[in-house]
Amino acid sequence: MVGLQSEVLGAHAMGVRNILAVTGDPTHIGDFPGATSVYDVDSVGLVRALGRMNHGQDLMGNPLGDPTSFCIACAVNPAADDMEREVDRLAAKAAEGAHVAFSQPVFDVELLERFLDRTAHIDIRFMLGIIPLRSIRHAEFLHYEVPGMMIPAWVRERMGAAGADAKQASQIGVDIAVSFLKQVTSRINGVYLMPPFKKYDVAVTILQQIQPNGVQRAAG
Repeated sequence: MVGLQSEVLGAHAMGVRNILAVTGDPTHIGDFPGATSVYDVDSVGLVRALGRMNHGQDLMGNPLGDPTSFCIACAVNPAADDMEREVDRLAAKAAEGAHVAFSQPVFDVELLERFLDRTAHIDIRFMLGIIPLRSIRHAEFLHYEVPGMMIPAWVRERMGAAGADAKQASQIGVDIAVSFLKQVTSRINGVYLMPPFKKYDVAVTILQQIQPNGVQRAAG
């Protein structure tokens, strides 16, 4: 935690103002599997530290001199298996100072609406994550291999209908993303697009198809 606080204060001195606080992955699956994992804090604890820095203190309450001015973001998964735990953790992050939550990619409108209903009492902005699917292989990889990701069966069926036609599959992925966004934009504070395989033009295509309706748009 001492090292983290030092890095964060250094980042602030260099002009960094936006931080996404996440727990991260264990070292054994990273580039240095022999390194020792240190778990002084999780994402809630990091948000707590950043929140206290914004009030001029470190995690132990010692004065910093001048307060920081971070915009604190956190992650949330509307498709989490344990929804009670996910809602409780989001509430804790907001209570500790998080300003905005970035979601895991979502494809199911009803699932998202249930989650937003469950979290309506939490004072935090919600940024919806969107991944335009490129193929049935892409959809199945995300669904079966990426923890926390859930691609509905009907989405995988639509992607599979394109077969080996890459152009058609990509268009179906764009159509699904556009249709989804048009149904939910009135309930979210913003959206961030994650075009796969560096296909940044896909993000532009999606933005061009969405009618202006109050959602702040950014592609990258």
